Amino acid sequence: MYEIENVLRPYAWGSKTAIAGFLGRPASGGPEAELWLGAHPGAPSVALTADGTHRLDALIAADPVHHLGAASIAEFGPRLPFLLKVLAAENPLSLQVHPTLEQAREGFAREEAAGVDRNAVERNYKDDNHKPEMIFALTQFEALCGFRPVPSTLALLEHVIRSMEQLSLEVPGVVRLVMEDLKANPEPEALRAAFTRLISGGRDISDAVGQLVGGIKAGLMKKPYEKELTTALELNAQYPGDPGVLISLLLNRISLGPGEAMYLPAGNVHAYLHGLGIEVMASSDNVLRGGLTPKFIDVQELLNTIDFSAVAVPMLAPGLSDLGQELYCPPFKEFQLQHVMLAPDAEPVPIAQSGAALIIVVSGSVLLDSPKGDLHLGRGGSAYIPAAEAPVNIHPVSGATETGRAFAVTTALRA
Repeated sequence: MYEIENVLRPYAWGSKTAIAGFLGRPASGGPEAELWLGAHPGAPSVALTADGTHRLDALIAADPVHHLGAASIAEFGPRLPFLLKVLAAENPLSLQVHPTLEQAREGFAREEAAGVDRNAVERNYKDDNHKPEMIFALTQFEALCGFRPVPSTLALLEHVIRSMEQLSLEVPGVVRLVMEDLKANPEPEALRAAFTRLISGGRDISDAVGQLVGGIKAGLMKKPYEKELTTALELNAQYPGDPGVLISLLLNRISLGPGEAMYLPAGNVHAYLHGLGIEVMASSDNVLRGGLTPKFIDVQELLNTIDFSAVAVPMLAPGLSDLGQELYCPPFKEFQLQHVMLAPDAEPVPIAQSGAALIIVVSGSVLLDSPKGDLHLGRGGSAYIPAAEAPVNIHPVSGATETGRAFAVTTALRA
């Protein structure tokens, strides 16, 4: 086992205090959006070893079988297949979607062959992997996630039109056109048509955003759509006139309470709006943006990547393993999340480990015990566990007075 040091990503939308406060360390003074734990080459963790520090990706590459196990290598290749993050959104992230594995491989190869610099603003694919993910809410967590059913969106837009007419306000022509798109086609094609109209942007879209926001400020009746219309108002304050403000009305607006989780498959349009959470994903940095951002948007590639099916919010309830661990198992082979609460007098809890594992302690202290040694981790501490070091148990620390709480990630491969 190796204690690891991890990389903070200072994206502008990040909170300046949430991650530091949660993990019990001083704040850096700037935005702290994501703490990355893993071996992604863009920001690999550093392992503290007996002979010094080593980048985790390099350590794994030196002996993949020892670190990952044969089953993981056979399924995912000689790389750590997952990435663990602590994410703190003070402001909304961009609307975004992630590609399938086939799309990522084809897109990455295409851009490599074309000689597109990997750091270029117009680069879509930073690597050849997909990025299914899940989020476990640590605080109240607000998000947009997937398309709501067309009848629900039509009801919302009809409410907007009726309310604006009652106030003698001009109804944006774009809103009426979107309604025609939704009514004239079966569901996937209807959502594609409406989304395409909005993401194409232009003066008519920005004017429509302004008219909608003006109507809300003028007293447009929000009930029963307070959350959706308030979100549109808040998004416009951050990104005035952005197509994403109207696109948000096509999407499920959700609130996760602490301890709730959801997963996001390829093609799901989503945006995290506010909150602190544990995020787990396949080890990739491939993001196609669809609004609420000043960054590059490749509209055609975006349209090729989105799944335009209306979906229920993909909530993820925990299950219990044969050993009693609380496990969050989305329908992806790359990862599963284990949540551990360890009272001071509790019996040790085994880590549900298949291949390598990452663990972070978020309160109290714990002791990791393996056949090859022990490792003490306090609040904010984290570790990487090679496949060859299993089995590992998590013990309460002798004399502790506070419940230890930790999250562990491993693959979802089954023996």
